[in-house]
Amino acid sequence: MASRIEDYALLSDLHTGPLVSRTGSVDWLCFPRFDSPSLFGALVGTEENGRWLLAPLAADAVVVRRGYVDGTFVLQTDWHADGGSVRVTEFMPVGDRRASLVRRVEGLSGSVRMHQEIKIRFGYGTVLPWMSRMPDAEGNQVLLAVAGPDALVLRGDVLPVAADHKHSGEFIVAAGQTVDLELTWYPSHRQVPSGIEVDVALAETLRYWSEWAAACTLDGAYAPAVKRSLLVLRALTHEDTGGIVAAPTTSLPENFGGARNWDYRFCWLRDAALTLQAMLTHGYADEAMHWRNWLLRAVAGDPEDLQIMYGLSGERDLTEMELPHLPGYEDSAPVRIGNGAVRQYQADVVGEVMVALEKLRLAGGAEDHFSWPLQRALLGFAEKHLERKDNGIWEMRGEPKYFTHSRVMMWAAFDSAVRAVLDHGMTGPVKRWKELRDRLREEILTHGFNAELNTFTQTYGGTHTDASLLCIPQVGFLAYDDDKMLGTVVRLEQELLDASAPDALLLRYRTDTGVDGLEPGEHPFLACSFWLVEQYARSGRVDDAGRLMDALVGLSNELGLLSEEYAVSEGRMAGNFPQAFSHLALVRAADALHGVDRLSLVSAGHGARG
Repeated sequence: MASRIEDYALLSDLHTGPLVSRTGSVDWLCFPRFDSPSLFGALVGTEENGRWLLAPLAADAVVVRRGYVDGTFVLQTDWHADGGSVRVTEFMPVGDRRASLVRRVEGLSGSVRMHQEIKIRFGYGTVLPWMSRMPDAEGNQVLLAVAGPDALVLRGDVLPVAADHKHSGEFIVAAGQTVDLELTWYPSHRQVPSGIEVDVALAETLRYWSEWAAACTLDGAYAPAVKRSLLVLRALTHEDTGGIVAAPTTSLPENFGGARNWDYRFCWLRDAALTLQAMLTHGYADEAMHWRNWLLRAVAGDPEDLQIMYGLSGERDLTEMELPHLPGYEDSAPVRIGNGAVRQYQADVVGEVMVALEKLRLAGGAEDHFSWPLQRALLGFAEKHLERKDNGIWEMRGEPKYFTHSRVMMWAAFDSAVRAVLDHGMTGPVKRWKELRDRLREEILTHGFNAELNTFTQTYGGTHTDASLLCIPQVGFLAYDDDKMLGTVVRLEQELLDASAPDALLLRYRTDTGVDGLEPGEHPFLACSFWLVEQYARSGRVDDAGRLMDALVGLSNELGLLSEEYAVSEGRMAGNFPQAFSHLALVRAADALHGVDRLSLVSAGHGARG
């Protein structure tokens, strides 16, 4: 059985991201990319779907300390067992174009008998590889696993032995001794790659992450949480393409035992745009340009083919499939790969992109022969589909509607375009863009705001709210302390705060209304509560903001990682993990509390942009 979601650690080589449980089991690993089929899939299946366990043999062994080396994704776990203690250091070498996972065991005191068990199952747990032991080019014994296009080589001081379609073994580590293991993926038609110098690879990996983290501009009480969140965003970014996956996992449930299980190993335009803003705010201009270039390449082509998400290299075919052979995390079926929402129309996406690229212009990023014409094409797409209903930010699988948040983001798209011309000298039909912007504003205030309830509503003419309404002041449509926003916050607190705990968290929307076309039931979505922190902070409710922020940061696991949702009644994380959107929202909330908003287009309390 898989561990609780919060008991996992993320490792990363900027190409993929395995999850290692607190019990020492690698239960999820896709080589060579985040979106490759898993070879360890116990996270959403059973041990028979693949895993790699490395832990003390003794039943009474306990973890006494676990954490990343500061500012890195090098994981260290200290175990104490009867007779001694050991430290397990785990990392993925960065920057060497090598798909490897390294696990080092160091004896700290006494002696400890270690146990390892490895079950390799390619193809999401369906393919049993051909295993063999042989000498490599240097004469060292290695363990090979081959199936179709995939091959793995396991090197180490102590290799496991075969038994019942798995490999297992034991070894003793005494104080001062070190045992290294390296698992490397390579295309099966190529030669077996040579081993690495673990000491050198570890030092280079520590240096890379430490130098990247050191460049971060930070201040305030939440600086450690912001730093770790930015590191997570970097860890989920493909080194070559610049695409950022929403999470490294698929089908971790939003509702345990339910069917709200989705594949998040793809790149949402919305996430890319928000990541660009977060990186700019905290001093990562080069990374922001890398994301911009991925975004522009992904959406290039006929605007009518615009998608809300793409593959890591900009792939468009993300066909959704179910894997019935996998029982799902805690029997939450189905397990899905691909994502059917790719074919949805979400009207907010162009606005998200335009707002982010405006931030880049304000930071000094220059437009070129490719970037501005492409933005104009996106604006043409938005105008052409101005009257079209959409599926909304939450990818509703029910009937399309006029979602207020989507209409506000369409307003933001044309608002950004107007200022690109007036403030930055870009060319375009500014008069027409002003007309569309002003028309959308009047429409939103007429149909998206319910005067009787004194609140913006999820959909035009509706009565229910939606946490995405908290984004309205974030793009300058109204001030955070505008009476309409304050009324909306009151209504959100009444309708969507999960009152089952003292520190109430915000739901996305009421799932029992049937608006999303799915069975009702999900837990609070963490990003929404971080948005509420931002709203509180920028409208003068600083104490409320601080209390909620403290509660939210306290929901991180011991490594500073956040999932998509939190099951308050059960005291545990839910949804895919770690979740980029949650960490993005944390950064925004912390910036709001500490006034770190260097690129803000509107300061709190200054009204809408003209």
